[in-house]
Parts: sequence; C-alpha cells; structure tokens
Amino acid sequence: MATTTELPIPDFFDPAKVAQVWRVPYQERAGQARRWAQQYQIPPASQDPQRTILLLIDVQNTFCLPEFELFVHGAVADNQRLCRFIYAHLAHISEIIVTLDTHTASQIFHPLFWIDAAGEPPPPLTTITVEDVERGRWQPNPHLLTSLGMTDQESLQAYARHYVTQLAAKGKFPLTIWPYHSMLGGIGHALVSAVEEACFFHTVARQQQTRIELKGSHPLTENYSVLRPEVSHDPQGRPLVPVNRALIERLLAGDRLIIAGQAKSHCVAWTVADLLSEIQQRDPQLAERVYLLEDCMSPVVVSGVVDFSETANATFAEFAAAGMHRITTSSAPWNL
Repeated sequence: MATTTELPIPDFFDPAKVAQVWRVPYQERAGQARRWAQQYQIPPASQDPQRTILLLIDVQNTFCLPEFELFVHGAVADNQRLCRFIYAHLAHISEIIVTLDTHTASQIFHPLFWIDAAGEPPPPLTTITVEDVERGRWQPNPHLLTSLGMTDQESLQAYARHYVTQLAAKGKFPLTIWPYHSMLGGIGHALVSAVEEACFFHTVARQQQTRIELKGSHPLTENYSVLRPEVSHDPQGRPLVPVNRALIERLLAGDRLIIAGQAKSHCVAWTVADLLSEIQQRDPQLAERVYLLEDCMSPVVVSGVVDFSETANATFAEFAAAGMHRITTSSAPWNL
C-alpha cells in the first residue's frame, strides 16, 4: 500500500452518532480492527519508519455535545472530520494521545469556591479580578477549608489574592467562573463516544495503546494547558502542579505531531503555546514537526457574551510564524 493512500471509512462509522453518547462495542470492534489490519496490510505501529503522534485535546462530552455544559459550537462537525481522519490515515498515525480535563466541584474556577457578602456563589461566566478580591466583592468559601487542606480563612484569602494577581502578571486569561464541567466520574468527563471508538479501533489495528493524560484536578489552579498549570506555585513558593515533563518528551520524540481538539482558543492554544515555549528553548526547528489540524477544532463563542475567534486566529498565526504548520484534514502532512 502506498504511503499516501487513504483507507476507506469503516461501515460502522455513523456521522449522525457523533453528537450522541453510547457504549462502544469493544469486542466487536476489536475483531473488525484485526481483520482491517490484515485486509489492508497495516503493520504494527512499532514498525513505522517515521513516528506520527496525534494529540487530541479534551475531546470530551462536556465540550463537544450540544446538551452538555461547555459546548463549543462547531465541535460536532470537528469530530466528524476527526473520526474520518483517524480511520482514513490509520496506517500513518503511530500513536494517539488524548487529554481529559478532569474536575471536581470545589475548584477555584467553579461557583462553589467563591461567595459574595451575602454568601451567594458567582453565576457562571463571572470574571473575578484582582480588584474584586481586594475589595471583598468575591471571597473564597470558608466552608471549603477542610477539603482544600487549609487551616484558616486568612491563608485561603491570601491564596485567592495571590492567584488572581499571578494570572494578571503573567498575561493569562483572567479568572473565569465556569459552569461545573468535566466532572470526574460523570458522563461529561468521558471522551465523545465516536472518538473513543476510533481511538480503540486504532489501538487494536496498530497494536499501540492510546495514551491518556489527565489534567486540571488540582483545586487551587487552572490547567488550560496539559503541559503546565496557569499558576504553578503558592504564595510561599511551593509548587502546586509540576510541569508535565514526561508528556513533553513524548510529544517531541516523534517525527510528526498533529494536534486537534477543543477549544481552539483555550486548552488547545495554551497547550501549543507551552509546547512552543519548550521548543524555542531547545531547538526552534522542532516547530516544523508540529501540524495544527484546524478543521478539527473551534474557538469558544458564547452568543452575545464573548467571541474568541479573532484571538484564536491571531494566536495560531503566531504559531505558524514560529514554524508550525496550519493544516486541514485534506492536507495531511504526509501529502504535503
């Protein structure tokens, strides 16, 4: 089989089901994947002369299905294209790595963490600034002290002030209170069923386990990026969440890295930015190995509230200027 030949899409793939939650029939798909590899002479990934990694960022129900908490408009069509891309290029993709945004209720970006003077939590999409904390408009919920591992409200208040100050000083997004989402153990946390099925099919056909990376579980910081937290240290300089060095090494060890996922303006953008920072410290030419699959990602747009489309496009233009490739599913790197 020629290296640029696209494989057919398996008959079981149904684009209409990409927007639904359902159980993947693992045993049936495993048998089909083995036969698929035999029929199309697809070798084990360990035999690939060039190693291509596909990084899928937060392709979870919470972001990708219309009835879920933080639906990214465009995600359903993105994932239809993504699934087809995985199946069509099964023989070229050596490894799939997926990240899972992973949260509990009492985290710094969820309503439960904060209260106003009347003891009421902020509504979703509230922005909390340094001024808000210093003036007491919003203060951390004292009833969470035990679950946060703190002993007094003064320390918690000092941390809250430190956190929003650090975000501002580093040019990060201001603290946004998001709806409860990606809740560990909940349906929203799971991969989109159709994407999970494609990853499982790839795992069996290529005999290469999909790697899963959890991010965002520390209650005192955000993790838009899978590589590092938004705020890395507490007021005393103690680390909160370490940089994910193992994943950085894995991503940079491949010959090609293709990146897709949600949302383009947030978790994808910050992950790519952190990766680019690492690349520029090592060897700027490594950026040429990175391919941004732009028709498999969409920015956050909340009608009448906020639209991050221009911000995302400007950020991706900077990535391209640094040497990364902006591609679509019709311009895969092995065809360029």
